[in-house]
Amino acid sequence: MKSPVILLITPPLTQLNTPYPATAYLKGFLKSRGFNVHQADLGLDMVLKMFSRKGLERMFGSVTDIQKLCDNSQRIYRLRKSYFETVEPVIKFLQNQDSTLAQQICYSRFLPEASRFDQIGDLEAGFGELGITDKARHLATLYLEDIADFIVEAVCPHFGFSRYAEKLGLSATSFDPIEKALNAPLTIPDEMLLESMDELLAEVKPDVVGFTVPFPGNLFGALLLAKHIKSVRPEIKTLMGGGYPNTELRSLNEPKIFKYLDFITLDDGESPWLRILEYLSGDREAENLQRTFLLQNGSVSYKNNCTEKDISHTEVGTPDYSDLKLDKYISFIEVMNPMHRLWSDGRWNKLTVAHGCYWKRCSFCDITLDYIARYETAPATLLVDRIEQIIAQTGQTGFHFVDEAAPPLALRDLAIELINRGVKISWWGNIRFEKTFTPDLCRLLALSGCIAVSGGLEVASDRLLSKMEKGVSIAQVARVTEGFTQAGIMVHAYLMYGFPTQTAQETLDSLEVVRQLFANNVIQSGFWHRFSMTAHSPIGRHPEKFGVKKIGPPAGNFANNDLWHDDPQGTDHEAFGKGLAKAIYNYMHGIGLEENLQFWFDFKVPRTTVSKNLIYNAIAEPGKADIEKKHLRLLWFGNLPEKTVVSKQKKGKAVETCKLTFYEKAEDFELELPLGIGNWFYKILEQLVHQPAEVVRVKDLEAGFPAEANLTFPDVLNSIWWQTLREKGLLLV
Repeated sequence: MKSPVILLITPPLTQLNTPYPATAYLKGFLKSRGFNVHQADLGLDMVLKMFSRKGLERMFGSVTDIQKLCDNSQRIYRLRKSYFETVEPVIKFLQNQDSTLAQQICYSRFLPEASRFDQIGDLEAGFGELGITDKARHLATLYLEDIADFIVEAVCPHFGFSRYAEKLGLSATSFDPIEKALNAPLTIPDEMLLESMDELLAEVKPDVVGFTVPFPGNLFGALLLAKHIKSVRPEIKTLMGGGYPNTELRSLNEPKIFKYLDFITLDDGESPWLRILEYLSGDREAENLQRTFLLQNGSVSYKNNCTEKDISHTEVGTPDYSDLKLDKYISFIEVMNPMHRLWSDGRWNKLTVAHGCYWKRCSFCDITLDYIARYETAPATLLVDRIEQIIAQTGQTGFHFVDEAAPPLALRDLAIELINRGVKISWWGNIRFEKTFTPDLCRLLALSGCIAVSGGLEVASDRLLSKMEKGVSIAQVARVTEGFTQAGIMVHAYLMYGFPTQTAQETLDSLEVVRQLFANNVIQSGFWHRFSMTAHSPIGRHPEKFGVKKIGPPAGNFANNDLWHDDPQGTDHEAFGKGLAKAIYNYMHGIGLEENLQFWFDFKVPRTTVSKNLIYNAIAEPGKADIEKKHLRLLWFGNLPEKTVVSKQKKGKAVETCKLTFYEKAEDFELELPLGIGNWFYKILEQLVHQPAEVVRVKDLEAGFPAEANLTFPDVLNSIWWQTLREKGLLLV
């Protein structure tokens, strides 16, 4: 096969506010190698077909006996005419194509209401008097969720806005239930999905179709599409890669899946795709494929004999978002919390600062897998080049850095490059709450456009943080999150319960730590995850070292990742889930912070043993003095001040001083200093403004400190002049 036409597909469903980046990355890379590549987000296409007037009429029209439905679904069915009339205006509004609808949504009986509207909180407190558009988006989200509830009960039980038949992909050691579902009668959303596929096949006429399957909730959709392709165009070659096969299918030995797929690749897709395309064109033997499963003589074979080097992080190129319907994505506001909403609201270009994780020690994490274990960075200049190319293509300046944990020094260099080149973006990403994120580094990141960070606090217990080799302490997390918050950057904490040997006491103490973090306003958002033991983590590989026993699931020939386990030393973790979720939901909205922890649980729980001032004391602890930071770099992104020499009479003598006048964005200010010190200050600022790429460290200032200053260098670093400059934006990083 020469010059194949390639079609890359994101199957339903990941998220609806922004494209999942896998196909954009692969398209950008393959295009750079001369291939003809197209891409589509069929999850978005399916949802837009469903949530149209014709789509709703088709789905509601399929219901034959409403008496079998719950009261809420019956109410929605009886209001179907109102839903038919409003669904398309609401979708346009959530696509930011008709903002004028906000007034009607907020202040008239425009939307039909069902049970989701029962959970409306205090909208005035949540959005304020002026947040009409956000209020309307939240109400419109509830409206769509009402319709989705009806669809799940009456039309398609495996539908969800961010997943599709997810249960089929979870712990699927056997392929049989998945194949049974694939051969079941199609639901109406299934039909709509396949209709979109037919439209694409007619338009693109591909020779090769690739599916990215990042999560269990994408597997069924991908296989349903692949099955359809094989039935209507059997000559098309189908491939699957992504996070799900990377974690779940590494020991795959199930021939049945190859009725639908010709190849399944592991880890980064760029190099395996090149080898498969060479194989299809007759330029490579099957034995020399890379990280690829295929069927040979009725048996599953894994090929990884390729001798070529893998594609490095610097060579993958710039993600290419062309073909994707960027103006059709839908922004939801499910939760009023401004940090939490970032995952479902807004169009974010997704990019990675580095490949893999620089820490790769956490015992619960899949650190043995390539996407974490192989750590590679790219120069800041290259990253900003990619950012500028993506902005030019998409017209969007919002970026979500999707690293496992973005390295602090790489973020520092990226921030400096963005500022020096005048590239204005808004960005957020995942980090580790490590001490390298000093208050000054946080301020630098904010200047570069950082609006939020998320990081793993996990189990807020120093004993368990040590056991999981997280590399942080509670006090350190408090200080780092305080630095981000003071810089105006929102903070989300990933939290975990049910870690091996965790006691009921530690669970309550963790909740108290989280309560104090919210009460001291050093985190603004959080989410509790139940611990899951996976096959590729240190815990999964050596459960006995962590006091747990693997008890399942039974071995199979399909997926192998999630491990069932028994924790004889720990508490009944399942019992705490509901109370922890209820507490943090309220904490995120500033509610219940003064309540006793018992309030959130319907069974007796232990009293916390955590000091009531633990977090306050941690953030009040003074940091290092500037004199102790001699190796750090100075940065000044303000303007060069105007310098004037002022002559004054002092005890009958003329005394000259130096006045530096700063004209800045927020407010102007002045410093009046002894002449020698003022000239020295001016010279430093002149160097930082006119030669921003030059590295000037604190120790360099000390070496050039004027001997005639009548002050010592430490005296100057403790002076009101220096402290004023530091407050106004002189950074040490």
